[in-house]
Amino acid sequence: QAEEELEAAGARQALQLQELGHRESLLRAELGQAREQLESFKSQVMQVCAPAAARGTGKAVAEQQVIEKVKQILEENRQSHEREKRLQEELSSRLSKEKEVSADVEVFKKSLWELQ
Repeated sequence: QAEEELEAAGARQALQLQELGHRESLLRAELGQAREQLESFKSQVMQVCAPAAARGTGKAVAEQQVIEKVKQILEENRQSHEREKRLQEELSSRLSKEKEVSADVEVFKKSLWELQ
């Protein structure tokens, strides 16, 4: 009976090892795909940030230059959002004032009608 239990335990361990091996191969495949996607993304960033280098004109562009360009784009984006927010606030303020003026005009019109 002890021998049968050892055989069963061995069989379970063999299945577990087989499953672990399968998972490892899947993870390796996913890692390879992730690396390919990263390289593709890196190439796209290079094309956007340094088109001359991406076309292969011989101008080497350091990754640090691309990083600086991305930082610059992010800063410009942040500034653009801030400007948009300020403009929205200004627009809201102007609309509010316009409503006040419209209400005053209506009161004035009503007063004129009553005087006539």
